Amino acid sequence: MSSPPALERDAIGTWDLVFFVVAAAAPLTVMAGIAPIGLAVAGPGAVPGYLIAGLALLLFTVGFTSMSRHVKNAGAFYAYIAEGLGKPAGVGAALVALISYNGIGIGLYGAFGFFAATTVADLTGLDLPWWAWALAAVALVWFLGFRRVTVSAKVLGFALLAEVLVLAMLAVAVLVKGGPEGFGMASFAPSNVFTGGLAGALAVTFGAFIGFEATAIYGEEVRDAGRAVRRATYIAVGFLALFYTFIAWIVVTAYGPTVVGAKAAENPGLVFAATDYYVGTLAVDVMNILIVTSSFAAVLAFHNAANRYFFALGRERVLPAAFARVHPRTRSPWVGGVVGTALAVVVVIAFAVAGLDPFTNLLVWLNTPGVIGIMALQALCSFAVAGFYRKRADLSVGTWTRLIAPVLGGLALTAACWLAVTHVDLLTTAGTTTNLVLLLPLPLIFLVGVLLALRLRAVNPNAYAMLTTINVEETT
Repeated sequence: MSSPPALERDAIGTWDLVFFVVAAAAPLTVMAGIAPIGLAVAGPGAVPGYLIAGLALLLFTVGFTSMSRHVKNAGAFYAYIAEGLGKPAGVGAALVALISYNGIGIGLYGAFGFFAATTVADLTGLDLPWWAWALAAVALVWFLGFRRVTVSAKVLGFALLAEVLVLAMLAVAVLVKGGPEGFGMASFAPSNVFTGGLAGALAVTFGAFIGFEATAIYGEEVRDAGRAVRRATYIAVGFLALFYTFIAWIVVTAYGPTVVGAKAAENPGLVFAATDYYVGTLAVDVMNILIVTSSFAAVLAFHNAANRYFFALGRERVLPAAFARVHPRTRSPWVGGVVGTALAVVVVIAFAVAGLDPFTNLLVWLNTPGVIGIMALQALCSFAVAGFYRKRADLSVGTWTRLIAPVLGGLALTAACWLAVTHVDLLTTAGTTTNLVLLLPLPLIFLVGVLLALRLRAVNPNAYAMLTTINVEETT
């Protein structure tokens, strides 16, 4: 009997994994493009929202990384939820993950096209439509995703370092020159934190971390997976929580806590304006260039994650077996890459022909349900960890890891999902009907996955029994 298809073993290390997932979170895009929404809603009280989100996600990480020692599968959410809550829930989660990762990645082509078109036009005078830049990015992402996984890791590492450095440059300038109201901890004062805007700010801050959970997706390709996945996940969550909090506090300091909320509502580009004032026009030009590379890095990271879900589901026959093919030389899951690329081309062209905006339509309409879908899977995965360990009493894992942290994390993430859904208009700036159309597919897709699994159990019990068993590794 032939061995099942496999990705390249021992190809990447802990820091490569960190680059993948932190680049997916796109720190510069988050701070310059999304953070002003939270500041406009909650003023300086939005700053600790990143710490609150980080602490909740650390609870999720405790069980998530513990389970990564026992289950190594490129379809991470799929395998974890199937092992903990049952195979029908796992297949439903797999389809939601597949749609969410692809949706976020394709939506980010809109951001890339928008940023690239405006930046190049401003700096060189070359005026190309956004969709031309987006399609060029589609081709380059496909090429890099087709190559060995180490190639993507190097590209993402460079892009991540550059965007962190430009934000650090702003931070240093503000710390040296000081803000109009001086330095202070007003952002953390209870009177600023516990306001009516906190719920809306949390809906934004939790979404800023999306992508870090992809560490487990690369469990089959990383060296010393049990330790590497755990270390990379903790590093990613810890870094993002502290970095986001620090940079948001820097922006508040740059304007002053009494006026930053109004400034953010008035000018969503206030991070660029602060950079211009404190550092200079050249730094703004650099930031504009790096926000292009930041969005590209995020697209590449999500493309790679989606490819591995295609691969995992094809290998276990949830999707056609062709998706499980890997290239004989690069060991990349190339079939999923081709399908995802073709889908991106169709969507970009469709939005361009319809005359829709690349940022407020393509990015927002695809990313919003994608982000909420991943948040929902994180919550479900937390409860799945508790379910997995309840069935595996033979594994020597402490009560904190097997029960308390996963349940607390699951409750916190469930609350975060509820906040994101009830405040979705902050991201979409759309009405109830549009928001319903954007979010309704998520539960429907999950239900389709559950029904597919139940049908498979009825018509082919042997195939159903094999779900998640491929590359599941038991360790004590």
